[in-house]
Amino acid sequence: MSETTAPPPTPTPGDSTHPWRVTLDRLLAPVRHAPFTLGFLAVLWIVGAVTGSLGSGPSRHRMEHVGVGVPALAEGRWWTPVSSLLWCPGLGGYLGATAIILLLVTPAERRLGVARTAAVLIGGQILGTLLGTGIVQLGNVAGEWWLEELAGYLAVSPTVGALAVGGVLSYRLTALWRRRTRLGIVAFALVMSLYVGHLQGVLRLGGAAVGLLLGAVLYRRAGPLRLRHSSHTEARVLVALVVAAAALGPMVAILYRDAYGPLNSFQLYVSVQPTGQEVADACAASAEDCHFVHALRNFYDSPAAVMAVLVPALMLVLAEGLRRGLRLAWSLAVLVHLAWIALFSWWLHDFLSHPAGWAEPADRSTYAQAFAEQMLLPVLIVVLLIVTRARFGLRLPRPATRGLAAVVGGSLVLACAAYVGIGYAARDQYDPAATPRVLFSGLASEFLPPTLLATFTDWPVPVGGTAQALFHYCGLVFWLVTLVALLVTFRRPRLHTDADAAVRARELLTAHGGSTLSFLTTWDGNYYWFDAAGRSAVAYRVIATVALTTGEPFGAPDARAAAVGGFARHCDERGWTPCFYSVGEEARAAAEALGWRSVQVAEDTVVPLPGLAFTGKKWQDVRTALNKAKKEGITAEWWSYPEAPVALTDQIRSISEEWVADKGLPEMGFTLGGLEELDDPAVRCLIAVDGDRTVHGITSWMPVYEAGRPAGWTLDFMRRRAAGFRGSMEFLIASAALGFQEEGARFLSLSGAPLARKATEEPPAALQRILDYGGKVLEPVYGFRSLLAFKSKFQPQYHPMYMAYPDPAALPAITRAIGKAYLPHMTAAQGVRLMRQFSA
Repeated sequence: MSETTAPPPTPTPGDSTHPWRVTLDRLLAPVRHAPFTLGFLAVLWIVGAVTGSLGSGPSRHRMEHVGVGVPALAEGRWWTPVSSLLWCPGLGGYLGATAIILLLVTPAERRLGVARTAAVLIGGQILGTLLGTGIVQLGNVAGEWWLEELAGYLAVSPTVGALAVGGVLSYRLTALWRRRTRLGIVAFALVMSLYVGHLQGVLRLGGAAVGLLLGAVLYRRAGPLRLRHSSHTEARVLVALVVAAAALGPMVAILYRDAYGPLNSFQLYVSVQPTGQEVADACAASAEDCHFVHALRNFYDSPAAVMAVLVPALMLVLAEGLRRGLRLAWSLAVLVHLAWIALFSWWLHDFLSHPAGWAEPADRSTYAQAFAEQMLLPVLIVVLLIVTRARFGLRLPRPATRGLAAVVGGSLVLACAAYVGIGYAARDQYDPAATPRVLFSGLASEFLPPTLLATFTDWPVPVGGTAQALFHYCGLVFWLVTLVALLVTFRRPRLHTDADAAVRARELLTAHGGSTLSFLTTWDGNYYWFDAAGRSAVAYRVIATVALTTGEPFGAPDARAAAVGGFARHCDERGWTPCFYSVGEEARAAAEALGWRSVQVAEDTVVPLPGLAFTGKKWQDVRTALNKAKKEGITAEWWSYPEAPVALTDQIRSISEEWVADKGLPEMGFTLGGLEELDDPAVRCLIAVDGDRTVHGITSWMPVYEAGRPAGWTLDFMRRRAAGFRGSMEFLIASAALGFQEEGARFLSLSGAPLARKATEEPPAALQRILDYGGKVLEPVYGFRSLLAFKSKFQPQYHPMYMAYPDPAALPAITRAIGKAYLPHMTAAQGVRLMRQFSA
């Protein structure tokens, strides 16, 4: 925390309240106020204890009377969808069900009410088990091998109803947690059904579907039902969660001895130790096979057994990179899944060419179906990654890329050298004795999961201690170093499209400064032009053939005007049309000296801080907000977003996602910052919180540098909780102004609102009238004019901001470029909605 005007309470030496106790109280507070949840859990455990079911679930005789499934319903036991609610399949089931119920039913009890929560839990259990049982029966009739197996089983679990409660609850959450809750519920149900493959998993899937449908019926808002748009950042998070769920599925399946889901048929993602029977069969076949299978068993008995989860572990690391929007993580994720698709295709071809080597004639159709099911998941993930490719454009800086390549390449060379060199020295510890050629041919075996060893390479079988150590640890050390290096690299903070130039540009901006909006040049998406002396720079992005700048030139004050002409020549050499966007009078004059034209596109609002005092009638609204906040116990706290606690940042993300979802159109970018732009140590966040640590609003402030230090601050990010303190923005801006005034800052810029300007008596030109009309049309959606009117409460000085362009004939291309810059991720449906707004 950089500075706090009202810090959260901390324990004093004489205070008996310890941090861990405060945290525990906060975690248990919702549970203490959930009597239905606690009562139901008490009944669940008491019934299990009384019937002796806590250890291994209901006895076989009792299961026939309380378990639900195709046999129970076929024999007329109609009560089993309800009775299955009161038992679990064993101690692990009781513990897992308790966790799920606390996680989903507890918050539902507060948001839905006790009666509705109880009704959804029981109704969701009934409808979910019926739907799941129906799916099993349909698969049984259709001849699906996995569901045919499940058609003879019975199951008990209250998690079916709990997932239904979670589905309904999601409709009462904010946009951020609505999507994450639904994704989590569906992903959990799919993993448990498709990887573990037990009947409970299919029933849970039915419960999740029922809950989502019930929620849509009970809580759908008036108007047409449509998908809510997610922000750029949240879309990355959701894609990363899908990839992570696909990676966790095989790891969850290995916790079950009898997992037989359709996506776990061949146990390829996670390798499995050879059984005793397989060892006996191999040793009966030949001494060579015996040594081979014993080498594998020894491999699983060593720390190298973690190689069995190599592929899922790699995907989890790549999911972290996807969460951060990295193109490298996206490329590697696509390559890994394409490799699996190629592997399955090769196996399928081998099966179709030599079916006798795979299965008996009666099982061959089942094998073919299993191959198709195994290929489905990687295909779907590749499609998802390709569709969302534009979300993952961040590039690693060249030093980071070179460092990663050096670490990974160096560890690979060392592992290979150790395996071949030491292996040749201990060549008599292999069966048969190893030669250099054999050792080189067996290198691939060191870096593959154990289940693929016999597929691609003939490797020397180790029988001695040194040879076994090489077999166990060469590949393990390489992959540990690689995964750690990837994770560390992915977790580096600020990343840019032009990362190396961004570092140089930030140094120039900090040393010499620029306009009130020049800090926007540090955002991702920009490329940079520097003059020959390196004293000034222009941040820009090329869209089609238009080089659109992010504000005016920055750097040494006496070099900025000349930078306009220098950048124009740079663009002319490359066949681009330059366009200076959101520039002040100085840059406009320099452009008009070149024969360019200009038009006003925004209005900057600057509040001088020396002598600022909220006195007089014109400051009444601001004083009211300050006084009301004080009465309601709301305080303003300064935080650096990267260092803020999760309890605050999670609320900020939730407030932002709710704002984006309610717009129906994507969040704008370019000169308007979002959550990604908060994640910069130089940006300061002022947050309005109450006594319960609930965030009511947030503003972010970007520095305006002069001579290496901030001389002023510019407002960027503004969000308010929909049901929060109504004067939170006035309160936060006024608090920020007073705080910056005490620090000696000269001014506060409330930034410019696009397509909005102060009324003047000067008659507008034709292009200006078009822009004014665009601002009027977009007002109901983005509220630019309302924002400018709101800023007038702070009695600012108005400074017009212009767009300067060389040729009126290029205006259509410039207009398209500006639209693409502000809305780079707008979908076709959102485009249609926007056009309807213009034609309304």
